[in-house]
Amino acid sequence: MDVILEIWDTYLGDYVFAHAHPARSSASSYLNVHNTTSSSWQYKPASSYIEFEPSSYAYMSAWDRDNIIRQGISLWTITVVFGALLYFVFASLSYWLVFDKNTKAHPKYLKNQISMEIRQSIESIPGMALLTTIFWLLEVRGYTKLYDRPEEGPGMWYEFLQFPCFLIFTDALIYLIHRGLHHPLIYKHLHKPHHKWIMPTPFASHAFHPVDGFSQSFPYHLYPILFPLNKYASVALFVFVNFWTIMIHDGEYVADSPVINGAACHTMHHLYFNYNYGQYTTLWDRLGGSYRQPDADLFDKEKKMSEAQWKLQVKGMEHIAKQVEGTDDRVYGAGESKKSQ
Repeated sequence: MDVILEIWDTYLGDYVFAHAHPARSSASSYLNVHNTTSSSWQYKPASSYIEFEPSSYAYMSAWDRDNIIRQGISLWTITVVFGALLYFVFASLSYWLVFDKNTKAHPKYLKNQISMEIRQSIESIPGMALLTTIFWLLEVRGYTKLYDRPEEGPGMWYEFLQFPCFLIFTDALIYLIHRGLHHPLIYKHLHKPHHKWIMPTPFASHAFHPVDGFSQSFPYHLYPILFPLNKYASVALFVFVNFWTIMIHDGEYVADSPVINGAACHTMHHLYFNYNYGQYTTLWDRLGGSYRQPDADLFDKEKKMSEAQWKLQVKGMEHIAKQVEGTDDRVYGAGESKKSQ
């Protein structure tokens, strides 16, 4: 994240902080911008591959680039802006190009669902970004094992192995965290807002309680604290994670795989609550006894939207929802509140 922060500072942050919180200057130092601050900050590139020579504005703020408050503000802003941009662009593309619009006729599709998914996401992103910023700060201030060049890591072999290592590690921890969020003492306070969507759209991908959303991303930030990770791989994996989160909510059941935890497996989770907690694979669900194989009809374009399939889904969902939540206070597309007795 240090490279992203350097780019941000070079093209926007330096200018903003130079004007928002300028350093004190004197007449004698007016012409020398490097003397307009008492900071000992000196430019050091975040990457050995590319440099962004700072402008005079980099030396004109009382908060130089190493100031933790300035870094926190910048990192939070970057996360909110680009997180929201990624969400809206790719969730919209997924909705228009992939999502089956016939899902809106499902008995458990909510009234005004997409607008509610978007609203919840917008309300949650700033809070999730705030918690995430703590770990971005650890990265840019050197408290992780992120590295710049392959020779700084374990070896060239690790440049390839780090990707499956990251996915296996995070998949395992997300499984444990996600399953923990379904504990009765926690579920109704944190995780229930995301389970409001029985038949989610891609816009539900970030529609979490902020603490819930961050807790399931925590393993991504823990990995580089415990293990080496190339800083560019870290950024790529962060983007991939967000793509994957959108993909498993798109309702396009392509991966009929006993290994991959795709959209079909995740649909089983939203329908039946207590199954398929994993993020990428079915491994941990199989080991933990919580795997539920997607119905074969989901992979048939006609049968997955059939009335018979929907009746089975509704019956199963209502039975489990009564056990997990008690009263179902959702308002479905027909405009009626379906209350479990």
